[in-house]
Amino acid sequence: MVGDHHLYVGDHHLYIDGRWRAAGDGGTRDIINPATGSVFAVVDEATPADATDAIAAARAAFDAGEWPATPIAERADLLRRIADLLVRDKAELARIETLDTGKTLAESEIDIDDVISVFRYYASLAETESDRLVDVGVAGVISRVVHEPIGVCVLIAPWNYPLLQISWKIAPALVAGCTMIAKPSEVTPLSTIAFVRLCEEAGVPPGVLNLVQGAGSRLGTALTDTDDVDFISFTGGLSTGRIISETAAKHVTKVAVELGGKNPHIVFADADWDSSVEQVLAGVFLHSGQVCSSGTRLIVDSAIADRFVDALVERAGQIRMGDGLDPASKTGPLVSQAQLDKMNSYVATATEEGAVLRCGGGPPERDDLDPGGYWFAPTIFDRCDRSMAIVRDETFGPILTVERFDTAAEALALGNDTDYGLAAGVRTSDDAVGEHMVRGLRHGTVWLNDFGYYTPAAEWGGFGKSGNGRELGPTGLAEYQETKHIWHNTAPSASQWFTHEKDD
Repeated sequence: MVGDHHLYVGDHHLYIDGRWRAAGDGGTRDIINPATGSVFAVVDEATPADATDAIAAARAAFDAGEWPATPIAERADLLRRIADLLVRDKAELARIETLDTGKTLAESEIDIDDVISVFRYYASLAETESDRLVDVGVAGVISRVVHEPIGVCVLIAPWNYPLLQISWKIAPALVAGCTMIAKPSEVTPLSTIAFVRLCEEAGVPPGVLNLVQGAGSRLGTALTDTDDVDFISFTGGLSTGRIISETAAKHVTKVAVELGGKNPHIVFADADWDSSVEQVLAGVFLHSGQVCSSGTRLIVDSAIADRFVDALVERAGQIRMGDGLDPASKTGPLVSQAQLDKMNSYVATATEEGAVLRCGGGPPERDDLDPGGYWFAPTIFDRCDRSMAIVRDETFGPILTVERFDTAAEALALGNDTDYGLAAGVRTSDDAVGEHMVRGLRHGTVWLNDFGYYTPAAEWGGFGKSGNGRELGPTGLAEYQETKHIWHNTAPSASQWFTHEKDD
């Protein structure tokens, strides 16, 4: 159990071949509530041997099981049953997500709604798939292009959106007919454990969905350095993504990686003032900036920069930080002590490099916050440039940097001056300028006069070092499929190529 929940997380937390079990060596991990710094749950932590067992179960379920050949309509019905169970247990799952990540309960509830939408979207999308007929210009030949499940998939999710990010992987993998091993972040595994129990209740066959948890440094090699895995989907940091890609390359294993971003939010002088201020704040401080698509780089027109930054500083100081279960909280703590240490390090470096701290830079001055929590106030650094680490690096926290521009060309150059390319925002009332900017920005998602929104029907992923491959949309399903061409000659006859000739 978790706290005073009714949702059953269970006595054991590894799910392999349709059976819940403890870790092979009896190992466990403490799960910390970020708002208090205290242990509120203990889960089993897998060994490499456990991970190997999970792969073997998935391999057997794919190679000898019925799931890959199950009709698409039946797979889609399973996804809908899972969605219905998510609706039933939404309140419990959201509470678990808040306790585990520190985000506000309102954010967690939105996350569960989004998970439900993802499962329903892929259920409907899969049912619209059909073979593609190719006219080859040969009488009696039927040429078809079909899609088949790619095989055994390893699905590795991050700690900031545990259930949402794993759902982007599990939903298309299931409906495609794949088998899989899910590994949530060791920091925030609880909602995924609860979710797998719902999948079991919905009727996912044994071996199709397996669950292990533990640190990537402990399980990574077992999960990725093997010929028994056909596809790896990873969301997380750049350094880990590189290691996974290099390891998988030895086996020619297909990989899709989403590796974060350093996302520009470009504001022109003619942009709507009130909505721009509001969305710049929401774009960087939601979930305390622990969002891969966070708009952490404000690139603002010099004509309004001073006034605009003043307005942001005033509003940032009014954001109420607190326990995510408190309805009054607008943002929560950082997820861990490691994240807090990282933010403090960036503040020190930014100050040394000449950035001007306008607000934040440490814990909020509040007596009512638990002193054990990982608190870090919304922070704004002005007078920044690309020479600074705080502008170049993905800080993954509530830190906004401010750069200025004088022309649209300069704004576009600044927006693209990054190793990453996940997301960007543009704010202007000039449609022509807006279209020029959104087409010129080298980022996987670009918002015009909005920020942060997505839909399951549109692809998500990045350019550059933000990764490769896509999640969501039709392409998100295609990642879990192999494309096969079938050439069917309905009236076979001798080709006459090597016609038998009698000797004279």
